[in-house]
Amino acid sequence: MSSQHQTSSWLQHLLVVLVKLCLTLAGLLRPAGAAECTAKGPASYLLVFTGHWNPQAFPKQYPLFRPPAQWSKLIAVTHNHHYRLWEEGARASKGVQNFAELGVTVEIMKEAKEARRRRSVGAMYRTAGIPNGIGHSSTELLMQPRNSLLSMMVKMIPSPDWFVGADSVNLCDGNQWKQEVTVDLHPFDAGTDSGFTFSSPNFPTSPPENVTMITSQMPNHPANSFYYPRLKELPPIASIKVTRQNRPHDRHAPMSNHIMPNSISPKRFSATPLDCEVSLWSSWGLCLGPCSKGGVRHRTRYILLRPANSGTPCPELEEQAECIPHSCMRLQ
Repeated sequence: MSSQHQTSSWLQHLLVVLVKLCLTLAGLLRPAGAAECTAKGPASYLLVFTGHWNPQAFPKQYPLFRPPAQWSKLIAVTHNHHYRLWEEGARASKGVQNFAELGVTVEIMKEAKEARRRRSVGAMYRTAGIPNGIGHSSTELLMQPRNSLLSMMVKMIPSPDWFVGADSVNLCDGNQWKQEVTVDLHPFDAGTDSGFTFSSPNFPTSPPENVTMITSQMPNHPANSFYYPRLKELPPIASIKVTRQNRPHDRHAPMSNHIMPNSISPKRFSATPLDCEVSLWSSWGLCLGPCSKGGVRHRTRYILLRPANSGTPCPELEEQAECIPHSCMRLQ
């Protein structure tokens, strides 16, 4: 066998190995549940976002004014496994940062349009915001087999950089489209602002951290607006419901922001108990009265957070004790 033939055979074998390696890596990078969709033709869906942010389920520091609890416009993107709008455990893109902190969509839509040129994104959708913590917004989607994944985000207002969202929800199951998908949503921290409370001032995180889910005990700090140590997990603060529409594909309606409160049953949550929080004791005051017997001194503390929903009541806010000689105040 000639050396030229051996070289050609070796190169062919190397090419086969490289192709197999690329396919393996593509499979590893593919989100869970993102198998190839082999459905015949597109499908129409109605996406309904529902906010459950209320003072009964989330009583701690619930925003009542300047501004009250509300939701930003919704951003939704249909795509394949080569694109991620956002991802838990990964750094937020510049577009996600601007949206999570300010509610600005320019950069995040620009990023999606660039991914569409690479054929990673199918379409982008937006809905109007919701002026209350409880409410609905919706939009119609047209899903294509080559872009069967759905990702979405909604900013919580007010908040430092908190949002709710769904990452790479697959609406296709093999060779057919799913009829209905419901996802409960929990708050996430974009990792770009270090504020602890809904109304925290701007405090950039440097360097930026990864996107993380906010839980009842993380961040583990009593000042955090979602810190409920008595709860194992937070109740869902929002949800999405994606329902397939039975209509011809060529009669698909344009994007809409209609709200359909009559078609959705309100979700009921038990009230979250909120325990009283008090400050540390003040220093002891000077003694009043005789220094030997009968004289007393006082100290006080004040309420930081009033209890709600059968939470632990507040303890005593004033305490007194007998005088000690060195703290006596002689009355003239």
